[in-house]
Amino acid sequence: MTTETATDVFEAHRPVLLGVAYRMLGRVADAEDVVQEAWLRWSGSDRGDVREPRGYLVRITTRLAIDRLRQIKSRGETYVGPWLPEPYVTDFGDTVPDTAERAVLADSVSLAVLVVLESLSPLERAVFVLREAFGFPYADIAAMLDRGEAAVRQLAGRARKHVEERRPRYEVDPAQRRDLTERFLAAAADGDLEGLMALLAPDVRLVGDSGGKARAPLRVVRTADKVGRFLVGAARKGDVPDFSVRFLELNGGPAMLVLSGDKPDSVFQLDVADGRVQAVYIVRNPDKLRSLAAG
Repeated sequence: MTTETATDVFEAHRPVLLGVAYRMLGRVADAEDVVQEAWLRWSGSDRGDVREPRGYLVRITTRLAIDRLRQIKSRGETYVGPWLPEPYVTDFGDTVPDTAERAVLADSVSLAVLVVLESLSPLERAVFVLREAFGFPYADIAAMLDRGEAAVRQLAGRARKHVEERRPRYEVDPAQRRDLTERFLAAAADGDLEGLMALLAPDVRLVGDSGGKARAPLRVVRTADKVGRFLVGAARKGDVPDFSVRFLELNGGPAMLVLSGDKPDSVFQLDVADGRVQAVYIVRNPDKLRSLAAG
């Protein structure tokens, strides 16, 4: 395999590698670092015996992501306020034509699921991502992780049960989520408490991630009344100068990017079920919005 061919092969698989690394780490910059390290190892390796580049590259990427995740956990990083994954632009385009497969990929990268994945061990998280999101056979995962297949099946069962018990229920119908998101934005921007209350589930949660670097609640806000009043109060303060909104797809679903001038200020995304907003996620940590600036 020539150097040029090796580059072409790697670039063809880069979206999958980035998808694996991001689901493992929940951070775009860390995922990109891992994929770059995977490239260095791939380009410097003897590729003569590599029969299945995709599996080989996913194995390298997964092991690097596990190492990175263990380093993060061992440092015992403290975070100010609630933590949410870094918003991740998802555009499957024509690469994932099957509707069912698209739904699985979208669900596996949703903010709600990634928050749950944070509580798994690095190995459990790797097995869950490789099996549930990308459909790798247990035998292949076992080889990637240098574990027995029976042990991998146990890890998968444990991870799946953990996620299912804690995964919030929501609908992935893009049209309904987009419609509710637009109505939510209009009511919030107008300070229309009654309009917001009609959209919010009684037990709705608002999770704000600022990392202590921007204004956001330091605890989860619960119930429709408290969430509605918080949003109306925030809109009335008008502390985002030169305010504008752009809709885009983040983490597998419609989201609102709030801009201050041309600079990303915050991201809003909703979980929707039974025609009501079940959760409101707000990311305001500027470190987590850098990857959206170019867009």
